[in-house]
Amino acid sequence: MFVGNLSYDTTQSEIESLFSEVGQVVGVFMPADRITGRPRGFAFVEFAEEATAAKAIERLDGYQLKGRSLRVNQAEERRPRSPAFADTGSFGMPRGRGEFKRKGSRRNIRARKRSL
Repeated sequence: MFVGNLSYDTTQSEIESLFSEVGQVVGVFMPADRITGRPRGFAFVEFAEEATAAKAIERLDGYQLKGRSLRVNQAEERRPRSPAFADTGSFGMPRGRGEFKRKGSRRNIRARKRSL
């Protein structure tokens, strides 16, 4: 299950404690920013039973935690990236040096410059 709109200082144990009031929590995963290591403001909670997840959504969606209204809903499977974008970096640009290659050897380039 997805839990969003978390305060950045919310801990994994606080999430586990809150959701264990609804049912048995198997695990809590709070992704962190790769660069800063700080929490990203959301978490994933896994329950022992699926029926507990529906009860948690009903009871905890909109719940106030550290002055923030939680968004609790069913987590969606992450879609794989399309093969068309597999070799692209940021902004859809190709990775690496790109397609800007010199044609010919240095000797040919010098000869072409002299002939101009």
